[in-house]
Amino acid sequence: MDCLCSSGIIQFTKMRPRNTIEALKAIGVTEVVLAINYQPEVMLNFLKEFEQKLDIKITCSQETEPLGTAGPLALARDKLIDDTGEPFFVLNSDVISEYPLKEIIEFHKSHRGEASIMVTKVDEPSKYGVVVMDDTSGKVEKFVEKPKIFVGNKINAGIYLLNLSVLDRIELKPTSIEKEVFPKIAAEKQLYAMVLPGFWMDIGQPKDYITGLRLYLDSLRKKFSSKLAKGSHILGNVLVDESAVIGEGCLIGPDVAIGPGCEIEPGVRLSHCTVMRGVRIKKHACISCSIIGWHSTVGRWARIENMTILGEDVHIGDEVYSNGAVVLPHKEIKSSILKPEIVM
Repeated sequence: MDCLCSSGIIQFTKMRPRNTIEALKAIGVTEVVLAINYQPEVMLNFLKEFEQKLDIKITCSQETEPLGTAGPLALARDKLIDDTGEPFFVLNSDVISEYPLKEIIEFHKSHRGEASIMVTKVDEPSKYGVVVMDDTSGKVEKFVEKPKIFVGNKINAGIYLLNLSVLDRIELKPTSIEKEVFPKIAAEKQLYAMVLPGFWMDIGQPKDYITGLRLYLDSLRKKFSSKLAKGSHILGNVLVDESAVIGEGCLIGPDVAIGPGCEIEPGVRLSHCTVMRGVRIKKHACISCSIIGWHSTVGRWARIENMTILGEDVHIGDEVYSNGAVVLPHKEIKSSILKPEIVM
């Protein structure tokens, strides 16, 4: 194998880790460990199909209690150590970027430190923990949490390449790799940072997910435009699964993703939204700036907007209006929701 590492661990939090697994597969990684705790059965069913499709071994490491961002590495220690002694990737899967994994491998080889992290530049560093580093060598000097005075504009991007020795620093208990492990490695001058090229977004919150979708689709347009949908009914960047059915007279886009098995009936208008697996959107519905959960239904002439979030198996009645509602799974909504609220 021509890459430095053969394994990686993905810390699964809020979003599906599909893009991160695809990025690892592209550089020759042969095994992925997925750290999970919430609804493991959902992930396991999804991953069986995905494992075969990509021809990559996916092993789950399930937490019985939350272990932070470092504890799952200790839990998966036996799965990460092999005879090669090669480093391993750690990727936060609620982060989206172009994943320049080959570049960070070369960077890690060059500095010979114990750990490499990727950082990204932000406009308002006072909102984050800032990574203070030497811009020439990449050596990390320290971390400053939400600085009141300017110390830099680079923050942790959630993409790491670590030597196996890092595992010796972590106990099997709730631990933060960012606040407890990395500062110690930096103090020993063994932590290096590389500035992430291209876009980056933490998509752990719904509004950030929609922004991340826009950035991702824009990146596809530039690099793999053939993956995007085409046609007179498509406006801007749109990603449609090949099994989805779209009726006549629809206008889809910009910045829309439609998942497998979806049925979009005639006259539907979609923009700045994600429609997940198995959704049915009935005639002349209009959806913008929203996320439609798995196997949900949106009724005829319904209007869904302003960051409305529908959980799994939610059914919106005909002519219903939703203005920023968050609807928990398995609900039926028969009347309009005029202001943002949580429907339990």
